[in-house]
Amino acid sequence: MTDVSEEELNKRVEVERIKDASNYLRGSLVESLNNPLTGALTDSDTQLSKFHGIYQQDDRDLRDERRKQKLEPHYQFMVRVRVAGGICTPAQWLEMDRIATTWCNGSIRLTTRQALQFHGILKRDLKRSIAEINASLLDTIAACGDVNRNVMCSPVPEQSRLHGEAYEYARRINDHLTPRTTAYHEIWLDEKLIDSSRQDEEPIYGKHYLPRKFKTAIAVPPANDVDIFANDLGFIAIAENDRLIGFNVTVGGGMSLTHGEPNTYPRLADVIGYCPKHKTLQVAEEIVKIQRDFGDRTNRKHARLKYTIDDRGVDWFKFELNRRLGWQLEAPREYTFEYSGDRYGWIKGINDTWDYTVFIQNGRIADEDAPIMTGLREIAKVHDGDFRISPNQNLIIGKVSDHNKPVIESLLRQYGFMEPGQQSALRLNAMACVAFPTCSLAMAESERYLPAFLDKLEPLLQQFGLENDPILLRMTGCPNGCARPFLGEIGLVGKAPGKYNLYLGAGFEGQRLNKLYRENINEEQILAELTPLLRHYADDRQAGERFGDFVIRTGYVEAMIAGRDFQR
Repeated sequence: MTDVSEEELNKRVEVERIKDASNYLRGSLVESLNNPLTGALTDSDTQLSKFHGIYQQDDRDLRDERRKQKLEPHYQFMVRVRVAGGICTPAQWLEMDRIATTWCNGSIRLTTRQALQFHGILKRDLKRSIAEINASLLDTIAACGDVNRNVMCSPVPEQSRLHGEAYEYARRINDHLTPRTTAYHEIWLDEKLIDSSRQDEEPIYGKHYLPRKFKTAIAVPPANDVDIFANDLGFIAIAENDRLIGFNVTVGGGMSLTHGEPNTYPRLADVIGYCPKHKTLQVAEEIVKIQRDFGDRTNRKHARLKYTIDDRGVDWFKFELNRRLGWQLEAPREYTFEYSGDRYGWIKGINDTWDYTVFIQNGRIADEDAPIMTGLREIAKVHDGDFRISPNQNLIIGKVSDHNKPVIESLLRQYGFMEPGQQSALRLNAMACVAFPTCSLAMAESERYLPAFLDKLEPLLQQFGLENDPILLRMTGCPNGCARPFLGEIGLVGKAPGKYNLYLGAGFEGQRLNKLYRENINEEQILAELTPLLRHYADDRQAGERFGDFVIRTGYVEAMIAGRDFQR
């Protein structure tokens, strides 16, 4: 990748100029952190901090009151911890618990990318928090920013030999695509270069990194629990005799859009071919480099890989990839997806150990309605396996031995973890983003509102005999798509305080987008729209027919496959 001319740089958005002047993500972060006059970072450092896994936020519930008092916003920081494939040890979990209760708001949030999030960290505590995360052998670098994010994978590697091999490739891709800058260690860990004359370099990303964020996942059929088609880059595991032989490669997925801007849209990834497993890292690297070289750096709303592919065509992308690889991707192999959610309760693995999936509503671990944070802390103290974060905001207590299984079961009962059968199938399959009070993009409530909304929707399901029928419901406070709302059979996307767009008709296996059904409606109107739909579904569905398929067959919405048509 050649250096960019000053004329070309001037055409780019401000974030690109910040990256150019940052000295490989250093900027003036050290000075910003040491400035005692404000709880915030400078604007340019706020952008760079994302590459280090940090989002500057403020408590929006307090904005008006602080403005009246002529105080600056109550600045605080969200820190995201990378957990490749979603797996961490009990010792690491205990450290994350300690950090959450020492430096944060006393909770841990499980993300839809199998990462951990801390909220409410003050600027003065940022450096110590990140150093302690690093000491636990986890890190925050590349958890945000214009780089490849946490690599996802079906989080049960002990379920089969195939799952274990797929997880190892997720870990290897995650490591391979991690930025090489030493700025992270200098700023947060006080490590200095041994050779002071050495210059940083980024062999994959280059000086300017990517035009926008980049997301990668590995799916292991028949489970599409990672929502593979929502990712910029995906690998679908292909096996023979339960041994991994390679992957089908998918490119160009992404969930975000902007309300009222029809040239922005969610898009499902295309399957472009098959690669043998030993060539996986090369394929991943070259796809990232194509986006590095051809992605739009003049408009961040048009900067994801999905737009690069739609602008130039899938055939162009395949030709460019094959040219860079020096060999041809093979034709895609056959595969089948049957579901996209989690399987709850106990599942026995191949090594005579057990996995138990715990339902965590919206991924928020805190001692609120039940002491689940305390409970998981006590489980971690005696657990002889590991913890796995699911792509659906739940937690798997993994690799539990026969000897320890009764101990874990006793603690689950003691601390009020509800059995999956005590929750409706709708609630077990629902997800929400954080939204208010910390997300600056939120237009409406999501995490705080979804449980109350489900309380009102569940009686309708019981009335129609649907309480045990899984329906995918996704809610977000804005259209940026953090909880993958456009893959919900019912999608609710914030438009204004108390108002949402209602989308219907996504595929249960993650293979089809939903479509706008009603715009800018409140809770009463949403329930009024869904009531006759659910009644009709209960009365007239075909055997085994999913709700998303039903609303298309019966004409409520048309099937939506091409992202270009989503807002038209």
